[in-house]
Amino acid sequence: MFMGQYNHTIDAKGRVFVPAKFREALGEQFVVTLGLDGCLFLYPTEQWEKFAEQLKALPGTKEARQLQRYFLAGADDLTPDAQGRILIPAKLREHAALQKEVVFVGVLGKIEIWSKERWEDNAFENMDDAAEKMAEQGLIF
Repeated sequence: MFMGQYNHTIDAKGRVFVPAKFREALGEQFVVTLGLDGCLFLYPTEQWEKFAEQLKALPGTKEARQLQRYFLAGADDLTPDAQGRILIPAKLREHAALQKEVVFVGVLGKIEIWSKERWEDNAFENMDDAAEKMAEQGLIF
């Protein structure tokens, strides 16, 4: 399970250090894809395969096909270099507006990669409303 928040800097070539705390759990190769809310999702290979199986099992509806295309077309395998850096593809950096400062956020089975600005603007918007709705679903705080 991933948790925690770590700030890093992305260089002009699109390389960024993966937080040491996350590197071991990610393994030697992992998958990055388009995320929701303007971030990227980073999955260990095993978690990615589980997620891909869920996408595969969706019904043949238009919405299901759109989700499958969104996550799979944006996906790319990553392998960190000897220093622990990954090269985030330009199309994904653009999607998440990653320029200088990035934030890695552990969220259960995946890691989200945010531009610092987007993270600060969106991370905890309307938390009271969200908590109330999740309490209706049975979440106990």
